[in-house]
Amino acid sequence: MRVLLVGAGGVGTAITRIAARRPFFEAMVVADYDPARAEAAVAALGGDARFRAERVDASDEAAVTALLERHACDVLLNATDPRFVMPLFRAARAAGATYVDMAMSLSHPHPERPYEECGVKLGDAQFEQADEWEKAGALALVGMGVEPGLSDVFARYAADELFDEIEEIGVRDGANLTVDGYDFAPSFSIWTTIEECLNPPVVYENDRGWFTTEPFSEPEVFDFPEGIGPVECVNVEHEEVLLMPRWVDAHRVTFKYGLGEEFIGTLKTLHLLGLDRTEPVTVPGADGPVRVSPRDVVAACLPDPATLGERMHGKTCAGTWVRGVKDGEPREVYLYHVVDNQWSMKEYGSQAVVWQTAVNPVVALELLAGGAWSGSGVLGPEAFPARPFLDLLTEYGSPWGMREQ
Repeated sequence: MRVLLVGAGGVGTAITRIAARRPFFEAMVVADYDPARAEAAVAALGGDARFRAERVDASDEAAVTALLERHACDVLLNATDPRFVMPLFRAARAAGATYVDMAMSLSHPHPERPYEECGVKLGDAQFEQADEWEKAGALALVGMGVEPGLSDVFARYAADELFDEIEEIGVRDGANLTVDGYDFAPSFSIWTTIEECLNPPVVYENDRGWFTTEPFSEPEVFDFPEGIGPVECVNVEHEEVLLMPRWVDAHRVTFKYGLGEEFIGTLKTLHLLGLDRTEPVTVPGADGPVRVSPRDVVAACLPDPATLGERMHGKTCAGTWVRGVKDGEPREVYLYHVVDNQWSMKEYGSQAVVWQTAVNPVVALELLAGGAWSGSGVLGPEAFPARPFLDLLTEYGSPWGMREQ
């Protein structure tokens, strides 16, 4: 397997550090718009000859296609933010490469009823091309991070091995992470966080299909394992709700994120001030007016999440809560994966949230390389058997857990 990794930020760099310990691939080209980031990621691997750095603009479809062909890469792994999903997705198809991402194509709210009906849903632009991929015998594995990704694998595992009938699947994400010296320091891309938290959340019900609600709706307190404890979670737009119903039979699917009152208040303020907007605005500059995106300015003013590991303390938990029936009896479980920041920093030099995201696409690539996972079309993690993934994740030294509720 020869891999083109596009994006050498926190998650991309963590991917290289995880993959460097595994023998399943022949080469990994690490490409970024900023060549210094790609070079730094490769240099940190101590001379592993399988890795090399390149520069590429992820929005330049032709350039990405050419890079795939020049290095004879048969897989494109997208570690950029969702703005670049579609050019990378198309570039992989043009080059005849397998495509893997951790976040799907962007949504657009319904123009008249944004908090009741879906407009363009997450992933719609990719699924519109599913027939083309399937006819070509090509694979696009979409949403293969931690959430979406591992959470979807948990849903498939629950359907295959734990339940006869599933009433509800609820992805629940929470943490007790703190960052020394910062009152507000998101542990993941603030651009992506704003996008998913301020868009209308999507809920699925099998007799209604997909529909939307107000941001931060349906608050509930969820008790997270391994010492994290109770965290208030709210509805947030996320890919799992758009993926799981395609392959897993469930009456209802939700995604709720433990944001906290202060974080929600900050996001609401950004929205009130228009600082969540992606459309450029004109501002004065030293050499004349310049056009900038307010959201990009917010991101530039906050610390890079990848650099916060030494100041960060606590654990992060990603998991899937499932309620249903087994052998005629009601059953409720929480399947989860916890990463302690102290452990991920010591073992890999990567903070917990980016490491937890990064490990899952590497596991998936190894399964694809070995043939345990295979397929064609545009497929989510639920389309593949769960047990090989969960066993290999444990082999990577990061076991998952299950709690009967």
